[in-house]
Amino acid sequence: MGEQPIFSTRAHVFQIDPSTKKNWVPTSKHAVTVSYFYDSTRNVYRIISLEGSKAIINSTITPNMTFTKTSQKFGQWADSRANTVYGLGFPSENHLLKFAEKFAEFKEAARLAKEQSHDKMELTSTPSQESASGELLSPVTPESINGTDDEDGGATPGTPQHTEPRPDPPTPTLPFSHR
Repeated sequence: MGEQPIFSTRAHVFQIDPSTKKNWVPTSKHAVTVSYFYDSTRNVYRIISLEGSKAIINSTITPNMTFTKTSQKFGQWADSRANTVYGLGFPSENHLLKFAEKFAEFKEAARLAKEQSHDKMELTSTPSQESASGELLSPVTPESINGTDDEDGGATPGTPQHTEPRPDPPTPTLPFSHR
């Protein structure tokens, strides 16, 4: 079946200036369509936006990403694989809230999909991999090799953040290392 759009809205797209990590740089001249896509063959969710034929957002949602509402009409998230922070300016607070709601929904779906694929790998991995202290270590997965785990929890130094306190993120599992 491939990749299908599952939610779309319109917004002005920005990226954090890579040189200063502080200022927003517009990546669209005007409001563009921003869509969530679901790829059923790979079981992943992505945020995609095109301006003409150019992709200005192509961000795979990972369980550790956080969408932060920074004002009534603006929100942002960090994508460690793209090495950028995306910002979206919406026409109304309702548009922002709906986008944030979908982000949370698809982030949770991504977490569940990752757990299911992790469980399948554990069932097929033999023998079990243990550390010197006897802890079970998770197998090296394509996600951990490709750096899709967003370990910074969505925050970027120097980026204005107005967030509620949240619990510490779970400690990342360490890939198996040969000793």
